[in-house]
Amino acid sequence: MSDEFYYATGRRKRATARTRLYKGNGRILINDRPFEEYFPRPTLHAIVRQALALTKLEGRVDVKVNVAGGGMTGQAEAVRHGISRALLTLDPELRGVLKKAGLLTRDSREKERKKYGQRGARARFQYSKR
Repeated sequence: MSDEFYYATGRRKRATARTRLYKGNGRILINDRPFEEYFPRPTLHAIVRQALALTKLEGRVDVKVNVAGGGMTGQAEAVRHGISRALLTLDPELRGVLKKAGLLTRDSREKERKKYGQRGARARFQYSKR
């Protein structure tokens, strides 16, 4: 990997991915492990590679990511968001393609907190009239 890199942060739910893009040959490392090893499901592999495949840069850049928080799917989507933003700093011309695919928009949906006096965020305790 070269010294010059492009940095961006991606977020989804509670997961945060700090992404660095280097000019290289297509290696993707997540928390110093190959992404195929870090994410066991093929659907998560597709999510991580989505931005690179869309911009046709899959074999030309190396990606190094530190991701923390959340679950597996949230982390994969945070990585995708981070890669998309880093690609934008690499080449601003890619904005139209990434924006159209919805990869630059931060998915702001979060888990709603449980309220006191209730079973969950919205579910109430069972009511018995008699």
